[in-house]
Amino acid sequence: MTTLTLIGKPACHLCEVAEQIVDTVIEGLPADVADRISVEHASIAEDAALYATWWEKIPVVLIDGDLHAHWRVSADRLRAALMAADTQGASA
Repeated sequence: MTTLTLIGKPACHLCEVAEQIVDTVIEGLPADVADRISVEHASIAEDAALYATWWEKIPVVLIDGDLHAHWRVSADRLRAALMAADTQGASA
């Protein structure tokens, strides 16, 4: 299982764009890969620790807890990273 965490805040235009990219990328993955991805949302408005760490970088995408992207999310790069994470998880 791959966990993608999208960190943002309410009323954040870039966060909304990032969420659309995440959704589109996952929808375009092979069904068996997409089924092994869990998407979690976290808000810096509700978590002081997240705010302290990420407030000037949102939106932030973490894959299995590791930083993948901040500010702008590339669909091609995200797709490649999710496929790689799935391959690594399948061989573990």
